[in-house]
Parts: sequence; structure tokens; C-alpha cells
Amino acid sequence: MTGDQERDVKRIEARAEAARTNLFGRMAAIYAASRKQAQDLLQVGGGISIVEWRTLWDLHEGGPMTIGDLALTQSTDHSQLSRALPQMRQKGLVSMRQAAQDGRQTIVSLTDRGREAYQCAMPIMGTRRACLGDVFTKAEMEELIGFLDRFEAFVRRPAKDILWKEEVE
Repeated sequence: MTGDQERDVKRIEARAEAARTNLFGRMAAIYAASRKQAQDLLQVGGGISIVEWRTLWDLHEGGPMTIGDLALTQSTDHSQLSRALPQMRQKGLVSMRQAAQDGRQTIVSLTDRGREAYQCAMPIMGTRRACLGDVFTKAEMEELIGFLDRFEAFVRRPAKDILWKEEVE
């Protein structure tokens, strides 16, 4: 008797192919692989975390920013940065002070140690970006970014909008 106790290779292969075309699952897997690759590269580039790298990069390129500015540039949650920044300050990578114009805002700036950490990681992360340029042309990257923008707009739609659409059809 085969039934539920035996593997059906053709059925498994069909399921794997269906999963390959599931954009939701693929995006999650790609995100995880990208983070793993970045973590591995950053271990070589000074041992900083991805959040630390992105923050150092943003501050290097954009100058002092509020936590909200950093969250906007990184397309991330304000609370994730609020948790990471005190540790970055303890490591001496950033300084934090109240904004002169609005004391509720915190201004985050690079320190000398933060600039050194950025300079250590930047060549490795720059090589990563350059290698991506070997895989995609500039036009392909622009097209991919357009697709990602559309996908992001879709996944940011409220669940009720998707459920409502299903009821109407």
C-alpha cells in the first residue's frame, strides 16, 4: 500500500514548481537569503550588523538625521531603530542628542568610530552592489525596482480591501 505513507516524487516536484511561482513565498526566501549574505559579508567587513551598516551608510551619505528620517530612508520600523541605536551609541558608532527645534526628536550623528566602521564595511558592501551589476543591467534593475514598487503597494493594501474584492467577484 502506498497511500499517505510513501513519497510521491512527481507530486513533490509539481509542488516545488508551484512554490517557485508563489511570489509571496519567494520574496520571503529572497529576503532571508539577502540578509544572510549581508550578515556574512559584514562579518568580514568589521563585524557590524545589518541595521548598524544601514544606519552608518545613511548617516554617512545623508548627515545627521532623526530616528524618523532613518526609518524613512531604510523603509523600516521606527521601533527597530529605537532599539538598535542605544547599542550603537554604547559601541561609540553614533551620538544622539535632542533636536534644538523640537526636543521630542532625537538627532543621530556619526562619530569618528562610526566613520571608521563605515569605511571598513563600505568596500565589501560596495563590491556586493557591483556584483549585482554583473547580474542585471541598469535598465533591468530599473524595471525590477518598478515591479517591486508595485508589489510593495499591493502588500501594503489593507486586508479588508483584499477580502472585499474577493466577495465582489
